[in-house]
Amino acid sequence: MNPTIINLIIQLVSGAVGGNIAGGLLKSLNLGPVGNSIAGIVGGGLGGQILSMMMHAGGASAGAAGGGLDIGSIVAQIVGGGIGGGVVMVIVGFIRQMMGGASAR
Repeated sequence: MNPTIINLIIQLVSGAVGGNIAGGLLKSLNLGPVGNSIAGIVGGGLGGQILSMMMHAGGASAGAAGGGLDIGSIVAQIVGGGIGGGVVMVIVGFIRQMMGGASAR
């Protein structure tokens, strides 16, 4: 399987986890399990891609910057996806709250 596809899957899964963790911690912004997961998946993909671009620009090691499957690259994809998923879930939850929507429970 292509290492780029594996990295994307890692980012999406960790984004969904990050979105659900953020929803669990911030009850007022919680979108429910499905909403948290969807926002997290979107954020995980975006966060992982942004991190990858920053690693390319920052002159990181060849394995991590090239999208390799070394442990550093995998950890970076998990962290970037998880943080991105949490951030997007919080943003969407905040927008929903500002528009007067009730939190899903």
